[in-house]
Amino acid sequence: MDDRRADIAALYRQTWPPLIGVLVSIGGSRLDAELVAQDAYARLLGRWDAIRRYEDPEAWVRGVAVRTMVGRLRRREVVPRLAARLIGRPAPVGEPAGDVAAALAGITPEQRAVVVLHDVMELPVEQIAVDLELPVGAVNARLARARRALGRVLEDA
Repeated sequence: MDDRRADIAALYRQTWPPLIGVLVSIGGSRLDAELVAQDAYARLLGRWDAIRRYEDPEAWVRGVAVRTMVGRLRRREVVPRLAARLIGRPAPVGEPAGDVAAALAGITPEQRAVVVLHDVMELPVEQIAVDLELPVGAVNARLARARRALGRVLEDA
């Protein structure tokens, strides 16, 4: 195995388990997490010569994967609402959440991503901003809104 393959394999072995944990926490599905992670690593392969020079290649993979997961979740939320609007019926409303996983499912994917990255992965706001390609202020705003929403949901449970 050449150095390039060895470096990619080492990064993959080191980053796959925590990345899957983050993606499952954001998306709720192991299958979706694995599909999104595979996509992120496939993108990494095509850009490895540039990404290997980054200070933190893991942050690049994590950022791509989290942004992809948020996009998938956002599309899943929009399609039922659009279909309901087209047929003139209200979209179904979920049951009140009684645990943290259900509470996380009750906030937006963008909010869920920053909460998981900050409070579960313990990444600093500045790193999350870099990973998600957002201004620091946007990360702080999403984090504050997410915590307020989670607090309300968990209090009601």
